[in-house]
Amino acid sequence: MDQAQIYAKLTSVFRDVLDEDNLALTPETMADDVDGWDSLSHIRLVLAVSKSFGVKFSASEIGGLKNVGEFVELIQKKI
Repeated sequence: MDQAQIYAKLTSVFRDVLDEDNLALTPETMADDVDGWDSLSHIRLVLAVSKSFGVKFSASEIGGLKNVGEFVELIQKKI
C-alpha cells in the first residue's frame, strides 16, 4: 500500500470518527488544526485506524506522533 492509498483510507477513517465530511488531511495536519480532535477522539481515531489497517500501536508510538504525516509513516512501517 503506497502513501496515497494510506492517506485516502486514513481520511475516510478520520471523517467517520470526527464526523467531518469535508476534512482534508495533509502530512502537516495536527490535532490543533481539526475541530473536535480532542484527547477522547484521539483514542477513538487510533482504535479505528488500528482496526481499519489491521495493525497495532504501542502507547509510546502513538505518544510520539506530532502530525498526520508521522502517523502515515508509522502505518506504512506496520503493514
